[in-house]
Amino acid sequence: MCLLAGVKWLMTFIPKLKGWKFSMNQISLFDMAPTGIAPGGNAGQDGSSGAVPAMAGPLADRLRPATLEEYVGQQHLLGPGKILRQLLERDQIPSMIFWGPPGVGKTTLASIIANRTRSAFVNFSAVTSGIKEIKEIMNRAQENRAYGVRTLVFVDEIHRFNKAQQDAFLPFVERGSITLIGATTENPSFEINAALLSRCKVFVLKELTGEDLTGLLSRALTDKRSFGSSQIHMEPSLLSVIAAFADGDARTALNTLEMAVLNGEIASDGSVTVTEETLEQCLGKKTLLYDKKGEEHYNLISALHKSMRNCDPDAAVYWLARMLEAGEDPLFIARRLIRFASEDVGLADPQALPLAVAAYQACHFNGMPECNLNLTQAVVYLSLAPRSNALYRAYQTARTDALTRLNQPVPLVIRNAPTDLMAELHYGEGYVYAHDTQEKMARMTCLPEDLKDRRYYLPTEEGTEGIQKERLEKSRAFRLGEGTDRDSRS
Repeated sequence: MCLLAGVKWLMTFIPKLKGWKFSMNQISLFDMAPTGIAPGGNAGQDGSSGAVPAMAGPLADRLRPATLEEYVGQQHLLGPGKILRQLLERDQIPSMIFWGPPGVGKTTLASIIANRTRSAFVNFSAVTSGIKEIKEIMNRAQENRAYGVRTLVFVDEIHRFNKAQQDAFLPFVERGSITLIGATTENPSFEINAALLSRCKVFVLKELTGEDLTGLLSRALTDKRSFGSSQIHMEPSLLSVIAAFADGDARTALNTLEMAVLNGEIASDGSVTVTEETLEQCLGKKTLLYDKKGEEHYNLISALHKSMRNCDPDAAVYWLARMLEAGEDPLFIARRLIRFASEDVGLADPQALPLAVAAYQACHFNGMPECNLNLTQAVVYLSLAPRSNALYRAYQTARTDALTRLNQPVPLVIRNAPTDLMAELHYGEGYVYAHDTQEKMARMTCLPEDLKDRRYYLPTEEGTEGIQKERLEKSRAFRLGEGTDRDSRS
């Protein structure tokens, strides 16, 4: 009787799993189609092709990682000892939401999880599915749970579901009938129901770095799944150009590489060479020589800084455009402008620093390309502002003394005395509260004894710093007991 019951159960259960994929069998992501026609050539009578065979699906899909070891980026989640890595290794997958920009590996990561977990895997698109399909899959998942089979449901573009569609998942996530993994490019706090969001762990996926993308592109040139056995010749600098163009998006980077290779120059030995001219055509714009981590990166930012220092707004704007159009992070440039405002302008124009900070905030709010004018405004203003490096020289001189004259004691007069013992040791003895004086300053030395005659801030007379210079001379004279109180007031 038990055997008969078991057979009946199998007869009813197997049809329900028809079309379902189990994670252990999901390894056929990179099947390659038969060799096709190479670019610019025709297939021979024997069906042979030119240099680069036509492969099944786009390059980004053929190279989709199947394991965590192949996965690129997101080390803050998947590095050794990180939370998501530990959950995967323990096969304790909670319902979760992957939030990040396009092309950072949300779908790929879900596929890797499906390969590792002992669950039925359902790939579900919010773009093409509706409430009917959701309920059908949820009912099957509920039945599977009764037989001890877990169901992992991956929903791409989950933010496209309306409230009613998202609510359809809620009871099944609540009961544990399914493990839900949603992927979204939108802020989950705004696009996903609070009830569903509270039952899911949100993981933020970051844009891939230039190093991540360059490494990915380099491996793609030699991986047999990319271009078969074809020999691809391409300068590393061009891979960096593609990485900068992709702006953190692996899919864009790989698709651009594929287009460049398919349009490359085929040599007599069948190898393919991708030139700068070919890449320019594929990108639709000139490939500016620029590497965010290389020599040219520092050459250009140096050119911008020195052009502003030399009061040349024309040159400064040109170098600014060179960097922005080559893909430089506008926030990096804005940070350098903030430094310039204090190092090269200083108190000669106290408005320079607030304006540079405002330019940084504008870049943060607007992003490219809108923030290019915000940076241009700051660059021109700083180029024409009065010059003073007095603040820079003051700190450098003080820094030298701080490093070479260590352990200079704080004068007793300006030490704090929170305890009776410290008061008995004369901490704070003779201290005068400046606001209690008519001159709003006291005649006491605040530097260590060995440095009491040192002068660090030596203001110029450029711009408004001339006012600071006059005020400083009067205050120094008063503190040293020179002149009368009346003449020394600032």
